[in-house]
Amino acid sequence: MSTSPATPAKPSMRDSLVAAAFELFLERGYEQTTVDDIVRTAGVGRRSFFRYFPSKEDVVFPDHEQSLADMTEFLAASADADDPLVRVCDATRLVMRMYAENPTFSVQRYRLTREVTGLRTYELSVVWRYEKIIGDYLRTRFADRRDGTLRANVVAAAVVAAHNHALRHWLRSGGEGDPLAEVDRALEFVRETWSPDVPAPVEEDDDVVVVITRRSTPMWRVVREVESSLGEG
Repeated sequence: MSTSPATPAKPSMRDSLVAAAFELFLERGYEQTTVDDIVRTAGVGRRSFFRYFPSKEDVVFPDHEQSLADMTEFLAASADADDPLVRVCDATRLVMRMYAENPTFSVQRYRLTREVTGLRTYELSVVWRYEKIIGDYLRTRFADRRDGTLRANVVAAAVVAAHNHALRHWLRSGGEGDPLAEVDRALEFVRETWSPDVPAPVEEDDDVVVVITRRSTPMWRVVREVESSLGEG
């Protein structure tokens, strides 16, 4: 008995709009493509477009809102016993996995944002939102430290910088290699740099000798009294 191959699932309207947008961006250029062009190619109306995307810029970054929500939820589920630095590094890996799920799209978007100044500005605003989520979590976890706010802000910036360093390296290679291994190496550097302080070894306190003498007492006598107190005379 023969079986017919399964029919591929029809793309969602949201996915169809993204596919149509990037088809036109690559063919005509971002600036030359309008929302009307996108909806015409996708075969839907303008109202459908704005139901999913507030602007043309948003269709370039269709996955970040969900990724930001996933990161927020992941950090909110952290237990008190969790190492906060390990937790934020694990949260950052979620973002890299999002990019790695569709290397072709990620590389196309990277090349597009390198060409369009407005998209680079938009991308920076998204990066700031990731950093804020991480910083807010760390400020809560470091609240009992005197340097808690400073440490939280610096660590958040370092984690985001490490992630972006690994991400750009992978995207510049055309999506070749293992992006998760790249980000693990970068985040390990952050962990080694900003892991909790190791207590300094406790040294035995030196003996303190207090000598009370007259101002006119010769120094040689003061020294002798000190040596006598220490058993060195």
